[in-house]
Amino acid sequence: MTVFARRARASAGRMHPELSLVSYTLLGHLEERGGCRATDLAAHYALDKSTVSRQVAALERAGLIERRLDPEDHRVQVLHLTGAGEDILAQVTRSRRTAFRERLADWPEEDLVRFAAYLERYNAAPGDTSTDTGSAPGTGTGLD
Repeated sequence: MTVFARRARASAGRMHPELSLVSYTLLGHLEERGGCRATDLAAHYALDKSTVSRQVAALERAGLIERRLDPEDHRVQVLHLTGAGEDILAQVTRSRRTAFRERLADWPEEDLVRFAAYLERYNAAPGDTSTDTGSAPGTGTGLD
């Protein structure tokens, strides 16, 4: 798992050197949810609000996310991907899927089926996985 996480972090750095794997994870979550508040991100990933605030600020500076007023409550700002954010997330997803296909290309079908079942079992296991921001598939980072 450590090697898997290390490769994921390295891959993230190659795709956009200014963004961490955590940033990609947050972008994936925003895409999956269609936007959310920064406090929702902090709660979902069990991160300190200041940590999320720094990540959000970096993503805003990079032009990958934007804040919009919640149409139902104008006191609330909701984070959304920009077109550039959608583009880079799609690029990362394509790149990671290509890397996985290449790595698994010579695996027999029965090994792939077992591997997929083990990953599903791992991701379905009870417990607090909210702090596992990208070290395993199913994090919204394009690894799933």
